Amino acid sequence: MGKDLIIVESPTKAKTIGRILGKDYDVLSSNGHVIDLPAKELAVDPEKEFTLKNMVIPSKKKVLGQISKASREAERVLLATDPDREGEAIGYLISRHLKLPDDRVYRVLFHEITKSGILKALDKPGKLDDRKFHAQQARRAIDRLVGYKLSPVLWKKIQRGLSAGRVQSVALRLICEREREIQAFIPEDYWLVHSILGADQPPVLKARVTSLDDGKTSLKNGRIPDEATALKIRSVLEGEAHIVNDLEVRESAKSPPPPFITSTLQQEAARKLRFTAKKTMMVAQQLYEGIALGERGTMGLITYMRTDSVRVSAQSVETARKQIASHFGQEFVPASPRHYRNRKGAQDAHEAVRPSQPDLRPEDVSSYLDRDQARLYELIYRRFLASQMENARIERTKVQITAGTIGLTASGQRILFTGFTALYEEGKDDNNDGEVTLPPLKAGQELGLVEVDLQMKTTQPPPRYTEATLVKTMEEKGIGRPSTYAAILDTIRKRKYVVMEDKRRFFPTSLGLGVNDYLVSRFPRLVDVQFTAHLEDELDLVEEGDKTYLQVLEAFYDPFTSELISVEEKDEDFTWGETDLTCPECSKPLMVKMSGRTGEFLACSGYPECRFTSDFERTSDGKFHLTKGEERPEKCPECDGPMTVKQGPTGPFLGCTRYPDCKGTRPFTTGIACPREGCDGQLIVRRTRKGKTFYGCSSYPKCDFAVWDEPVQTPCPVCEFPVMTRRSTKRGDVLTCANKECQNKVQGDGSG
Repeated sequence: MGKDLIIVESPTKAKTIGRILGKDYDVLSSNGHVIDLPAKELAVDPEKEFTLKNMVIPSKKKVLGQISKASREAERVLLATDPDREGEAIGYLISRHLKLPDDRVYRVLFHEITKSGILKALDKPGKLDDRKFHAQQARRAIDRLVGYKLSPVLWKKIQRGLSAGRVQSVALRLICEREREIQAFIPEDYWLVHSILGADQPPVLKARVTSLDDGKTSLKNGRIPDEATALKIRSVLEGEAHIVNDLEVRESAKSPPPPFITSTLQQEAARKLRFTAKKTMMVAQQLYEGIALGERGTMGLITYMRTDSVRVSAQSVETARKQIASHFGQEFVPASPRHYRNRKGAQDAHEAVRPSQPDLRPEDVSSYLDRDQARLYELIYRRFLASQMENARIERTKVQITAGTIGLTASGQRILFTGFTALYEEGKDDNNDGEVTLPPLKAGQELGLVEVDLQMKTTQPPPRYTEATLVKTMEEKGIGRPSTYAAILDTIRKRKYVVMEDKRRFFPTSLGLGVNDYLVSRFPRLVDVQFTAHLEDELDLVEEGDKTYLQVLEAFYDPFTSELISVEEKDEDFTWGETDLTCPECSKPLMVKMSGRTGEFLACSGYPECRFTSDFERTSDGKFHLTKGEERPEKCPECDGPMTVKQGPTGPFLGCTRYPDCKGTRPFTTGIACPREGCDGQLIVRRTRKGKTFYGCSSYPKCDFAVWDEPVQTPCPVCEFPVMTRRSTKRGDVLTCANKECQNKVQGDGSG
């Protein structure tokens, strides 16, 4: 017999392990799955206990042949595919195909691709985990049943080529429900009043009005409902002495966050590095599988990146504590190592995502990494080291101030000891007003009034999901598993159910809204968040040995089949993409359609008798507006004929109605001069790649002035900037100064 044969999934990992182990082992890669369900058939037989028809993937026959040949010559076959359910299934199916005796096939789990990690795993080979394999196969079977049974229903009822997925459909539902909330939201104006005050020493402090009538009337978050009251309060404050009534000073400790798991790594990489979940996992895979580090050799720089456990090895913690003491000082090292608790339901098979060798600092390896690898490694390194550092200590001060019968509040903070924040601070999903430093104060002290600041604000709808907030919500609700999030988010984008726009947030398309509405109305159980989370728990029970593959499949399939039959027998036609617009040519309703090449457009419901189509805009409240076919009084610069609004790749423009005989065009201008000093351009209507309208300078890229809301030629009453923007609320139009340094808001109609 020959040497031991190690089988891994990735060619890169195979090369790394081969270099580390040398000639003592043969190492081959399966390059992912080699045996799986065939793509063009259901391959799940409900009549035969949901037997799966796993077959050799045609493109992998050569790879499997090489593995088979090498296994016959090997002393032992060590299946070292990834240490998760998917890796277990790959190894299990390869083992079944090879038909080798049990005493020649072993399971090896490489949690880190370093020499010590590999030798430790090889020293204690185990056996394949039947229960983990059956849990993966149960997930595969359910997902295949949903995809192959439900997708054709969508083709018939909505549009050919659509797909539905067990988890992707719930993710889409979250995005669509958030969009409905935004559309239903009615903004309300309110006012905030602050006194800007000076003490004996700088800095000045900004105190917000929080109560009236000697505290009898409390203002939630300082909100004043109308301008008249705000003006009256300002008038009173300008004539009253401001006295420090109460001073509350307390010290608090801020603990570091735990080391990364898959989901938190995806969230933080989205916030700080602007990586998609898919990109995060791709780069992490590269760091895990191995990087050539010059004289240090080739090694994996991080532990396995698909995990939901925050557990780390005692050895790595000890190394981290030494690094902290060396680079920050002993006062940054806690008296004892930190231990973090896993969330309920977390699988503890693997460590958290951490540097495989915590003494390898980012600056030690950055020259061997590309930019994305270096940035992600530094993020993982900093998070892990910070997780073993001392708390930050913060002094928080809250000041109560009285001005006659009006109560004001100011707060601030002072860092007493930076602790872990000297190395790392978590990113935030949405910007929050931070606390500020206050001057030295004492009770009874009178403060000097610098000015009274009055601000008009408008309540905002809940924000659309970013990748970070959607991943966080899915994890909190138990939807899917962290290792699947990247693929889920990528799928709903590829299917054109959502687009990313406006600071990388998810917007559902009309198609996505239509698919979601149909699934929610016809298959409510399938897209129910709690049901989906429960099914994940059921799969965990299979892995734990408390339920069988068959029990889980039967419990899922019988109700699912009943729903399918009910829909097929009783379902009336489902109309999606309806609008409140009528066709200008035949007066029939206009519908939203989807083109794979150009995206959404409006089409006449009378097709094929009427072939009218148009681009459109949709406002934040869901209303549709045609953006072509509207005639304009402008004359064509080429032939003096009438012009009409047309759509180009960057937005609407005016085109000659005699096209193609005349190809005259003109920018679709608002008629408002660009307000930027020294620019002779005009503000024209433009459109982002994803179809969102904005107003930008015609001299772009020479001038990049742009605003989202409709510009009006009304000078700002505060800074005299020549342009404001208009937005409608239930209280009427609100004008906002287009000068980003001013942003003054006033009620008005834009008539100037």
